Amino acid sequence: MPRPSDPSAPRLSRSASWFLLAFGGWSWFLWVTFVRNLWKDGSGLAFDDAGDPTGYFWVHLLLAVTSFLLGTAIGLIGLRGVRAHRRLSAGAER
Repeated sequence: MPRPSDPSAPRLSRSASWFLLAFGGWSWFLWVTFVRNLWKDGSGLAFDDAGDPTGYFWVHLLLAVTSFLLGTAIGLIGLRGVRAHRRLSAGAER
């Protein structure tokens, strides 16, 4: 793994880092809201008359879990980029 001071190491721009961090947060906000609404669904799509989950429920729960994982990974990449820029700017001030 290249060291952060290695000039050949790939770097994210500050704006790209913040965008990825914001996207990760937005993904969590969006999908948590969706899962809450899915869980409380009264239209008959997510749960049948007996109260058992339907295929619709399982497919959308799988989509939400996948989005949680991807949003977390993307947000962590952005967080690492933001931290790297802060370390670089703190080192430049010395």
